[in-house]
Amino acid sequence: MSDWAVGLSTGCCWQSSIFDCLEDIRDSGFSRIEICSHVGHLDYHDMGQVKRAAAQIDALGLEPYSFHAPFADHIDITSLDEHIRNAGAQELMQAADAAAALKVKYFVVHPGPEKTPAPANEKFQRLENAVTVLDRAIAHCRKEGLGLVLENMLPHLFAGNVRDLLWVLGALNSTHIGVCLDTGHAHLSEDPGKVVQKLSGHLWMVHASDNHGHYDEHLAPGEGDIDWCNLLVQLSRMHFAGTIILELGERGDRATTLQAARRGRSHIRNLSHGLRLQT
Repeated sequence: MSDWAVGLSTGCCWQSSIFDCLEDIRDSGFSRIEICSHVGHLDYHDMGQVKRAAAQIDALGLEPYSFHAPFADHIDITSLDEHIRNAGAQELMQAADAAAALKVKYFVVHPGPEKTPAPANEKFQRLENAVTVLDRAIAHCRKEGLGLVLENMLPHLFAGNVRDLLWVLGALNSTHIGVCLDTGHAHLSEDPGKVVQKLSGHLWMVHASDNHGHYDEHLAPGEGDIDWCNLLVQLSRMHFAGTIILELGERGDRATTLQAARRGRSHIRNLSHGLRLQT
């Protein structure tokens, strides 16, 4: 059983500026972070602001592990409309430049928009469109020294099942791409342990959150219905060696949010320790 590093996404403080929450995150005992791209939190279009954030992260001794690309219903790299598709691609490239300036390791991308998929007869063309843009994004990221990882989507969204995500991975020209397992998304589609097995060999990192199987609650691990023991066993069996990033929702005030994050980290560490003693 591995001793996985457990970090925290600054998305748990997305309604406030990144400059206002980094010190609190550090003081809560987290050293490795994922950076949220919500423009009210950190405007990735403003390179001056991005560089100031990078300087503060460095001064606080934090490790910028990953940067989550922007996602919205209007950012659609699958669109049949070339102008919409190119606009979505441009947002990705600009966000990748910000990720490079932040000196992260991984750039996390949703392969489709945040809206209900188009008619079934458009599916294949949209998959092809996503592949074309992602091939460009991978090349751009490699020039910047970034690893691009695709996140498994919610089941009602584009590429919301593992089969389609694996199709995209197989259709890409490059093999320099991985997957970020979102445990909350996986739990809403099927057993997360089975998703780990299906994605074995592709997983580079994990977004960890819990829910009760009804919607994406972004609870701390241990607060929902996910079988974390089984999930960690499956990660261990596939020799996962990446980082687990807690991706939690806000709890009303920052102290309560960060307290929940610490509980989630402890839950994962305690289970990992118990499983390690059994091996």
